[in-house]
This record gives sequence, structure tokens and C-alpha cells, in this order.
Amino acid sequence: MKLDGLTHCLVLLLVALLALIALRPAQPVQAQSGDDSALYFEPGVYMLRAPDNSQQVWGKVAVDMRTGKVWGFPTLQQNSPYPIDVTATKPPTSHPFYLGRFALSETQR
Repeated sequence: MKLDGLTHCLVLLLVALLALIALRPAQPVQAQSGDDSALYFEPGVYMLRAPDNSQQVWGKVAVDMRTGKVWGFPTLQQNSPYPIDVTATKPPTSHPFYLGRFALSETQR
């Protein structure tokens, strides 16, 4: 079997590209990057009370795993994992309020 010039060029190009892929430096893999929001949402819906007693509502608890700050997101209903307002036609937006802070840095001793 005799290969012509075009086939030689294509095979050479293919070998060069495969070598480029195989010999490139390995890149480190990260399971989690620091750019993502590090909020952990506690399963379930809880009665949330603001520290200044300004509000008491049903909602979700979120913990910022970077800072330890705990936030409450009102859902307005006990059995709903997301905000529902049955009197409105538009979906509501739940604005968080500050509940407290976990001292996560103290766990690194």
C-alpha cells in the first residue's frame, strides 16, 4: 500500500495534534472552587425569629460556610421550601435577614 503526499500530511498533522494533547502540562483539578457561593441551606422550613424581635416568619436557614454568618430566608408558609405569596400573581423574592454567626474559625484548633 502506497501513501500519497496528502495522506502523509494528514497523518503527520494528526500525530502532531495528538502529541500536543498528550504532552500538555497537567492542570490541577479542584472539586470546589472558592468563587462559588458557599451557602449551605439547612433542610426543612423553620420558624425564624430576628434577633431584634422585629419579625418572626417561616423560612429556610442558610449558613455562609466562609464566614459562619447565618441567614434566614422567609418562605411565608410552613410547608413550602420556597417563597409563596398566594395573594400575588408574581412570584415573590425572599430577602434574607441576619440571624447570627457560627465561630467556624474556632474549629481549626
